[in-house]
Amino acid sequence: MPDRAHLTFALTLHDAVAPDRTRNACWSPYSVASALGLTAQAARGETESELVALLGADHAKVLKGAVAGDDAEFAVANTLWAWDALPIEEGFLTDLAGWPGAKVRSAPFAGDPEGSRKLINSDVAETTRGLIPELLSAGSITSDTVATLVNALYLKSAWVEEFSDHDTADRPFRGAGDVATMRREGNARYARRAGWEAVALSARGGVEAVVLLPEDELGGTEGVPDVLEALAPDRVELFLPRLDLSVNASLGQALQQVGVRTMFGRAADLGGLSPDPRLYVDDVVHEAVLRLDEQGFEGAAATAVVMRMTSFIPAEPARTVRVDRPYLLLVRHADTGAIFFLAQVAKP
Repeated sequence: MPDRAHLTFALTLHDAVAPDRTRNACWSPYSVASALGLTAQAARGETESELVALLGADHAKVLKGAVAGDDAEFAVANTLWAWDALPIEEGFLTDLAGWPGAKVRSAPFAGDPEGSRKLINSDVAETTRGLIPELLSAGSITSDTVATLVNALYLKSAWVEEFSDHDTADRPFRGAGDVATMRREGNARYARRAGWEAVALSARGGVEAVVLLPEDELGGTEGVPDVLEALAPDRVELFLPRLDLSVNASLGQALQQVGVRTMFGRAADLGGLSPDPRLYVDDVVHEAVLRLDEQGFEGAAATAVVMRMTSFIPAEPARTVRVDRPYLLLVRHADTGAIFFLAQVAKP
């Protein structure tokens, strides 16, 4: 059963990350929740409470259980990059070891911040198969950076039932003219509820993509949990645009809007990571890439928490779903509901 708290986290933060519904957006709730989950394990007091309130009490269990099967390409890394002179609590290292792809690496932040930035970017590029070559931009790591918690994710999966290349054609999409749109008629899970139409397409590795098409304009995310819970086997004729999105953003402001504030200031308590009381979070940097075509989809994401010192039936007539206007797209782990990617598509 998909975790409701994780969905709530994803929708809450999405509304803060992408308030302008006329613009494309793409991010990875899985990656962001992983990086913030590690930060929560490093935090104490109000700093920890704010993170857990956003993520949900069972966030770690959901994320650790969201592993794609062998018939999909899946890679994840959760890395603590630390300055050699920063004392690290053994308890945090024990907790980190329980996360998939856990690693601890040293970086010469004080003496060579640019070299440290390149080191982290290179490691992220390796995990993401080169889709994210430069998560951290020039100047994002400085000499007073002492630690960075990084989650990197790569996922590539084929549809259980592919779209035929011959059925792809330019078709109208509201606000974007004609766009390359795929067509497939077959089994899927479908629901219409609470102002939304949803179609879930099964992919290899226990992963699925869920198209969330609003009845009219793309607005708030109210009703999304109801339509997701109503998904049931059906026969669907689906028209879906190809997709290729890439977005890099700072999440600091959005996180503060949804209640995660203390870790960004002098009142931060990251005593679970280090006994040094001067530690605080300077920024949370995120990048996501998502590509969807007739064969399946490929995506990558990475999140860095940068710390400084305070310095899927019956063969009935198919329903036709034309994705010809702005919509949301979830790529999620079918069992746990962990959302690998959440895209807002205003212009394919």
